[in-house]
Amino acid sequence: MSPATPAPQSGGAALELLVHGVGGATPESMLDDPRTVRITGDRTAAMYRRGEDLDAEEHPERYAARPVPEAYCWSNLTSGDGARALWLLLLPFMVANLAHWMRPPAQGRPGLVRLYGVLVRLVALTLTVLLTAAACEVALDLTAWQCAATTACTDAYSWLGFLSADRGGWWSVPGRRLALAALVPTALVGLLWYLSNRTWSAYEAQRPPTGYDAPVVEPQADTEAADAAEPAGPVELRPALGRPGFWYGRRLVARLRAAHTAAGFLTVAAALVTATTRHDAGAPGLLTVLGWALRAAVAVLAVVVLWVVCRRGRSERRLDLRVERALVSWLPAASLAVLALTAVHAGWSRPGWTSSGTLPGDAVFGALTLVQGGLVVGLGVVALLLQRPRRDPRTALRGLGGPAVAMLACALGGVMSGGVAQRVADWLDGSAGRDAVRIGPPVLLSWQASVIPVLLLLLLVPAALLAARTVLDARRLRAAVEADYDAADEPDPVRTGQIAAGRARASLTDSAPVLVGVVSGATLLLGAASVAGAWASGNVPGRAFDGAHPAIASLASVTQALGSWMIGFGFLLFVTWGRRAYRDASARRTIGILWDVGTFWPRAAHPFAPPCYAERAVPDLTWRMSSWTRSTGGRLVISGHSQGSVLAAAAVWQLQPTTRSRVALLTYGSPLERLYGRWFPAYFGPEALRGLNRTMHCWSNLYRSTDPIGGPVRVPAEDGRPAVDAAVLLDPVAYGRTREHPLPEPILAHSDYQADPAFARCRSALLDRLPPALPHQRTETVADQGRSGRSSG
Repeated sequence: MSPATPAPQSGGAALELLVHGVGGATPESMLDDPRTVRITGDRTAAMYRRGEDLDAEEHPERYAARPVPEAYCWSNLTSGDGARALWLLLLPFMVANLAHWMRPPAQGRPGLVRLYGVLVRLVALTLTVLLTAAACEVALDLTAWQCAATTACTDAYSWLGFLSADRGGWWSVPGRRLALAALVPTALVGLLWYLSNRTWSAYEAQRPPTGYDAPVVEPQADTEAADAAEPAGPVELRPALGRPGFWYGRRLVARLRAAHTAAGFLTVAAALVTATTRHDAGAPGLLTVLGWALRAAVAVLAVVVLWVVCRRGRSERRLDLRVERALVSWLPAASLAVLALTAVHAGWSRPGWTSSGTLPGDAVFGALTLVQGGLVVGLGVVALLLQRPRRDPRTALRGLGGPAVAMLACALGGVMSGGVAQRVADWLDGSAGRDAVRIGPPVLLSWQASVIPVLLLLLLVPAALLAARTVLDARRLRAAVEADYDAADEPDPVRTGQIAAGRARASLTDSAPVLVGVVSGATLLLGAASVAGAWASGNVPGRAFDGAHPAIASLASVTQALGSWMIGFGFLLFVTWGRRAYRDASARRTIGILWDVGTFWPRAAHPFAPPCYAERAVPDLTWRMSSWTRSTGGRLVISGHSQGSVLAAAAVWQLQPTTRSRVALLTYGSPLERLYGRWFPAYFGPEALRGLNRTMHCWSNLYRSTDPIGGPVRVPAEDGRPAVDAAVLLDPVAYGRTREHPLPEPILAHSDYQADPAFARCRSALLDRLPPALPHQRTETVADQGRSGRSSG
């Protein structure tokens, strides 16, 4: 059904602004017309109209019976060129960034809010150090330290021959090998800095109009705490999502980018200086003094990095336009300079220095695991304290969603870093003979790999319970399905079973918190156990239990082998998926769906996370609604499907009250409450959604019982306003064959809401509730913009 279904003839000029959801859409499909024209925007995100509607504002008499359809297409922000498939490697950073936004709501508790933000930013910082340490493990330890010292390894891989200790070349000195190998993690950190800086300019440098149209309250000294302390009145005109600086956090991203870049460089420098000072210990001389001086410089800069990360959070009350101080701007350069000095120091001649065993400093993985576990536990305590005054039973994991997701981010980082190290170690060690020195990663990584089979076994229990519950729910819902369709006289068991199974499967989405909680809790406990086992035994699991009962020893060996295989296979699968997505547009779109949900939020915790597309899309929508209502005085209904409904709501929050009074919101298949309200209660919780309804003219929400993503927003009727949720839509629209539907109707679930006749009725009712168009002098119309637009059809 076309989006331009006729609406009642009333109220004058009207515009329907369509916003698509996850997976992307084309303007042709959104407007149901192969001839579409881009009227404003670029190839990344733009507004489109049908060719026949370009001059709609100049001929209002033609649109007295229907609104003018206009489509906002933002799919290229998340699933455009193939290079974006490489963002899969940034998945742990994205998940850590999500944890920042999952805090429980807290009015008047600024200290706890700030502490929550600090803890999440520290977790994110440990992920950067972990990624850099994994690169150092591969390049410095496995390749330059272990393989180059093994004759069988260098003979098997000729490209490493110039590093061979047996050949006695200039590069055969361990320190010079390490200095050369340090270029790999250094280049990785530099690449992450470059991508963060470039994507911010391309995606997030879009200023919202509220920063210029509205008076702004000056922030207090601690803006993060001040935002949390702002009291909420009976009508919240400026909730968090409506503040001018929410979608423009330039200064914080710059600070975090500088700090994380410096942390990466310092991690490489620490790996070099630890190896050299370990060798120079006990031998007084200039090199020893320089080594300790470099250690002190690394420690001082590390303290500065921690100060930068902990000192300041987001400022949402105003546009954050200020340039950072010189200290933060020069921090990466100073860290890079210290790294260069450590490389020169490591490359200095040290007669008699040989490399054996693993590189000194491999205990950093155990220390990082303990630090991450402690930060997650602390984050959980803070979340419970924030949640205690106002407990909402629908909040995911009773307010512990943020700590649980932060734990998942650490687990993903550990799996990716361990997978890389394990695969490279197996590859380099493949040429070694039976009696040759083995090349392997730190012992802890083997222990962490060994717990993966245990974790998967633990997951089988809730998975089996959920599967059984789904089957039972499908049987229980059969009677409700027949009652909804009044099919008691001529029931069709097959048709009833299909509809009931669709409803039961859709309800599985509400069980996601259980799985996340089980995975996070088990990961925390198993991670602590792996650290304890590695430090207590000092050996891999297969050898740590030598002498124990044969069954226990065999089990340890099996879990080690199986875990090593699984972690390596998982990493290869991850890379293969990314490579396929780079070449295959359909696979790239699938990855784009992940980013549609994961990168909605600004980069408030990790600057190397994939860019926030909403910092481009929300200002686009806000500017369009403001400019159109101002120039025409007409009515506007913004119509959002799925993730598009979240963008639409965020854009409406940013509007000025005078503009918002001429705008209606129509959401369908919306995850506003089911996903965002439960997992991000401080921003989309019950109070926030009720406040949005009170501060705009009208809002309606459509949903189906078979939709696994969308659901009711649960905003009740109050103050003379009707409830936002319409009656649940039947899916399929007809149970069997009828005169209106002679062929069987499909179960649409999350798609094609516009095909339901209720959609057009609901949109028409919203337009009728808006005040009539205001007489307004024409200043600029879409036709003026369209003359310079290019056809996309």
